[in-house]
Amino acid sequence: MKQGTNCKIYHPEKSVILDCQIGNDCTIHAPVWLGNGVTIGNNCKIQGFSFIPEGVTIGDDVFIGPHVCFTNDKYPPSKVLDTTFVGNGASIGAGSTIICGIEIGNGATIGAGSVVTKDVPSNTLVMGNPAR
Repeated sequence: MKQGTNCKIYHPEKSVILDCQIGNDCTIHAPVWLGNGVTIGNNCKIQGFSFIPEGVTIGDDVFIGPHVCFTNDKYPPSKVLDTTFVGNGASIGAGSTIICGIEIGNGATIGAGSVVTKDVPSNTLVMGNPAR
């Protein structure tokens, strides 16, 4: 793990934090799973029980609520991993599931409990299953 300055990782012994990169001024609550190759920008907050696997890139100033789950394989166990990008200033509500291969735009908001299956444009609010 490569960690920037002024990061707070609460109870790291309760989390799985693999070979990932965490920017400056981030707050990571426990427990979380941060997979290999995950990149987290500056000033992000990740709440407990979140699962962020290989293939996810998170921009700056992003909020990820508790129990958020990102996927990285659309047809498991295909082992063909897909990438997901979360833009700067996005906010993902508690209990949301983010299906791989999409982009969440800058400033987008995902309502709690949503299942995101398609790209979310910048500065847009989506919610529901599937998120619209």
